[in-house]
Amino acid sequence: MTEYELRPATREDVPILFELLLDLAEYEQLKESVKLTEETFAEALFAKRPYIEAILAFSEGKAVGFALYYHVFPTFLGKPAMYLEDIYVRPVARGHGIGRTLLATVARIALERGCGRIDWSVLNWNEPAIRFYQLLGAQPKSGWTIYQLEGEALEKTAEHGHSLQSPDH
Repeated sequence: MTEYELRPATREDVPILFELLLDLAEYEQLKESVKLTEETFAEALFAKRPYIEAILAFSEGKAVGFALYYHVFPTFLGKPAMYLEDIYVRPVARGHGIGRTLLATVARIALERGCGRIDWSVLNWNEPAIRFYQLLGAQPKSGWTIYQLEGEALEKTAEHGHSLQSPDH
């Protein structure tokens, strides 16, 4: 499996991309956390204003990996950045440079779009991924802890906010 190709995901790719995402969730021991459906995934990828973008990796006609990413704007950086939400290569396809090429392709897109950096998170126990990222020269961001609001906590927090008119309307 030394030959592979990368391409942007199409709407027709949503089922296989969703299957790969479920493989990742299983690998990360988070499958029970998946609330996404194929329909909501397709909407997020291909809406008038997409929330995420995806690249798929194929080998011998089969999808073997993907990268999901989107833009963010770190205000202190003063320019856009890319957030790599997920990158995954099926175990049978690892060790052939697919993960490196997926990440390099996201990096190329980020630079072409004027981004100043790429950010992502990695599970503390995922030593193979940590080694991979360190080989590329990536460094962990010390002094920062990721927080999330979800479910009831998100709803309770939102109760204290104000409704704003979107500039798009």
